[in-house]
Amino acid sequence: MKVFCIIPARGGSKGVPHKNILPFLDEPLISHSIRYAEDSKLVDRVFVSTDDDQIAKISATAGAGIIPRPDDISGDTATTETAISHAIEWWKIRGESPDVIVLLQATSPLRPSGSLDQALESFQSNGYDSLLSISPTHRFFWRIEGDSTRAEYDYMNRPRRQDMTESDIRYVENGSVYIFTHKHFVETENRLGGKIGRIIFPEEYSLEIDTPMDFKLLEDLATKLAE
Repeated sequence: MKVFCIIPARGGSKGVPHKNILPFLDEPLISHSIRYAEDSKLVDRVFVSTDDDQIAKISATAGAGIIPRPDDISGDTATTETAISHAIEWWKIRGESPDVIVLLQATSPLRPSGSLDQALESFQSNGYDSLLSISPTHRFFWRIEGDSTRAEYDYMNRPRRQDMTESDIRYVENGSVYIFTHKHFVETENRLGGKIGRIIFPEEYSLEIDTPMDFKLLEDLATKLAE
């Protein structure tokens, strides 16, 4: 099973300019995802897809291969799927064709140690077409439909957090790890679908960096997790 990892990292970011290479725990943010992939015993090669020379330089220094992404799929409306499609074509031109693709988002720097190999082992042994990382949330969800405000839980019997059962808990797509077969993506052009597996990260690993405040919050959390 040949496994390639791709980390998309555009240079443009309106919320936090150049956020993919801003310092996080004293090193560029993207370096954490590169190292996470390189620490895996099952990932063969790690690539960063980017349109930015500075991101490319930092990523190459961290050990990643660079996939130069064209401007027409690097703007604010570009999707992650377009970056994956471009990477597959880029590999194909160079005679490469992975069996499995791992997608990591640079904005999720906190991941449990060893979890990527756990996810890949589960992916392979269960014959999944795709797999994603999810985290439990103990929040109570509501849905708004027109003038109606409707609870998605029984508020007449509101469970305490410590009393929640498996059926009470909901899970969020934490955006950290995705795994899918090359075959599945070529057929569907989507990272998810088919027989879907999951790896569950604890709730504290579900946060992503989208704002300047997130850098400080996640750095504090990372320090506490390391204690």
